[in-house]
Amino acid sequence: MFVSGFTIARNVVKADYPIKEAVYSILPLCDEMVIAVGKSDDDTLNYIKSFDSPKIKIIETIWDDSLREGGKVLAIETNKAMDAINPNADWCFYIQADECLHEQYLEPLKNLMLKYKDEQSIDGLLFNYTHFYGSYDYVADSRHWYRKEIRIIRNNPQIRSFKDAQGFRKNDQKLKVKETGASIYHYGWVKHPKQQLEKLKQARKLWHSDEFLEKEYADINEYDFSNVDSLSLFTGTHPQVIQERIQKKNWKFEYDIKIKNLGFKKSVLYFIEKISGWRVGENKNYKII
Repeated sequence: MFVSGFTIARNVVKADYPIKEAVYSILPLCDEMVIAVGKSDDDTLNYIKSFDSPKIKIIETIWDDSLREGGKVLAIETNKAMDAINPNADWCFYIQADECLHEQYLEPLKNLMLKYKDEQSIDGLLFNYTHFYGSYDYVADSRHWYRKEIRIIRNNPQIRSFKDAQGFRKNDQKLKVKETGASIYHYGWVKHPKQQLEKLKQARKLWHSDEFLEKEYADINEYDFSNVDSLSLFTGTHPQVIQERIQKKNWKFEYDIKIKNLGFKKSVLYFIEKISGWRVGENKNYKII
């Protein structure tokens, strides 16, 4: 079995993305790791080149910043990375620059990929999501945050990145997937408030004009983490690859988890979900088989 990892990177140094941790978290499962590095305004390319693994394959790309609608440039760049994957790969493991896989899932995922390697009816494998917010101690738990997404796909040229690269489609149809039970840890909202604001500005450039952003953030110097609807405390362990970053954390964020800024309707839906596990009206970009 041959597994190719893939991801994209641009201006990851300036916004302090944990991309090294992301890459190294899935590297034990991968025979190669393709990183599509977009031309950046910082030292991203040299930073990626410093990653010490013969598995890593870097391709250099140029993002089309005119493709702001729906963040479609993210899908285009993701497809460039996919197109550089070894054609003999059986599975492709996608990881975004602010995601990590806990080492506890490495062996079970390897076994699942082996189990379903020859079952062509299965297009991909589905992961749960744990979204950290503000610090490494809090998890965002409202319906505002997606609960599941595909991160392992079959090496099939008909499968392409979808919309803003959150998921995938096959001939514009939802993928047929098996659940893994594994969780992707999403650290995209865990940074120093200044770097969080920089990351948010970068991301919103993919949807909005420069003029809009200049007006939107004219008098803002730091991101306000207190503007959140619902958090809970994290009681598990973080991946080993991100432990050093956690130790270097240089800001404080504390939140009273009893505070729920949800409104009446969202409060009812939140209660239903917490009691039953059912998320009313959940958007699912996949078909579980």
